[in-house]
Amino acid sequence: MGPPGAGKGTVAKVLAKKIRIPHISAGDLLRTHMRKKTELGKKASLFVDKGQLVPDDLVIEMMRKRLLQSDALQGFILDGFPRTEGQAKALDKLLSDEHMTVDHVLNFDASNKKITERLSGRRICSKCQEIYHLKNIPPKVSGICDRCGGELIQRKDDAAGTIQKRLEVYREETAPLIRYYDEQKLLRHVPADLEVSDLEPILEKLMK
Repeated sequence: MGPPGAGKGTVAKVLAKKIRIPHISAGDLLRTHMRKKTELGKKASLFVDKGQLVPDDLVIEMMRKRLLQSDALQGFILDGFPRTEGQAKALDKLLSDEHMTVDHVLNFDASNKKITERLSGRRICSKCQEIYHLKNIPPKVSGICDRCGGELIQRKDDAAGTIQKRLEVYREETAPLIRYYDEQKLLRHVPADLEVSDLEPILEKLMK
């Protein structure tokens, strides 16, 4: 958990590789369904195209299908899900039905200054969705994806003018969720202004 630009996705990829379990990003999953025009993707597009949030029931169904795939049965790292208390309760029920539980909830605390710096410099491949950063993770060739050669673009919601609004919405939306996991003694706070290399030993200690 954490605001946009806190570094959740970057750290999740590192941890997933180290622990050898899948990194499951709700945003990536949603975009994949929409790109492939699955039934769930078509329904989600109706909301995304209007600039509206995708309803919980659609997001939960996408996650249910993904979490029941064979590679996730021994564990997984969720990124960007759950985002509301309703989603958290639905996740608890899904996991309970499959005899699994949430072991740790990492809440990434990052300053507005650091978030703005990260988001405004972020670029994404228009083809494969690989993420770069102009300063921290630059491509080998400016504007070109190392992985597939696609054009790197800036998401509209990463533009400086929209970042503060995104932060306000995030904090209002997730405050009940933070309380929910804190009451279960699952919440661990991560000092997300630090770089990934500095965070690794801290994360290993938090997850013991």
